[in-house]
Amino acid sequence: MCIPRGRLKLADPRFCIVVPHYNHHEQFARFLPELLKRGLPVVVVDDGSDMSSYTHLVRLCGECSEVFLFRFPQNRGKGAAVILGADEVRKLGYSHMVQIDADGQHSLADLDALLEASRKNPADLISGLPVYGEDIPAARLHGRKISTWWARVETLSMQILDVMCGFRVYPLRQFFDIADQVRMGSRMQFDPEIMVRMYWAGVKIRYVPVSIEYPHDGLSHFKMFRDNIRISMMHARLFLGMLVRVPKLVMRNRAGE
Repeated sequence: MCIPRGRLKLADPRFCIVVPHYNHHEQFARFLPELLKRGLPVVVVDDGSDMSSYTHLVRLCGECSEVFLFRFPQNRGKGAAVILGADEVRKLGYSHMVQIDADGQHSLADLDALLEASRKNPADLISGLPVYGEDIPAARLHGRKISTWWARVETLSMQILDVMCGFRVYPLRQFFDIADQVRMGSRMQFDPEIMVRMYWAGVKIRYVPVSIEYPHDGLSHFKMFRDNIRISMMHARLFLGMLVRVPKLVMRNRAGE
């Protein structure tokens, strides 16, 4: 479902923001005004939120002519929401997608630095490199370290510094070179998988430090057992995929690319 509000202005012909949303209307309402000050159009993909949250989201987005709202009737996962958002951004004619989570944990003060890095390196994937405060849950911190370690194994590269941050700028041509051909995990395993696969495809990964906060009223949809199983299975598939790419990866890494 799409709720358009007027015609999206091509304020910047390169960038469009995509926000996957699932029952985060309260947090999203707090940072949307600051997001709109950046002058970029915003595509929100509601991933099957409950009707109360979705009703609030419709009202919120309906007040903003720069926002497009799309919806999955049933929850399909963060990855599915990001891919749908990217496809809509591509249809609108933009070349780059800015991905940011709806829960308010990313500081919008860091957005300009990500955009500038992308302007200087338009063919590269620009990812936030989290700078955590003392409020990060220990289980999340250890889980991120484990997933990043596996990604380094799968790419044979120490250039991978983080694979879980959901604050990124994707070049859409390179993004869809992967997404149009490979069936990837549609839930929390999406962020690390697309990064590894883009690295395999020769895309350079660049990092920009970003502040991460965990709001006291934050709502996490990460299911510790279920999502860790999915991520583990994803890393097992990627490890097998790495084995057939070893010669190419070794030569690339030796060349310092």
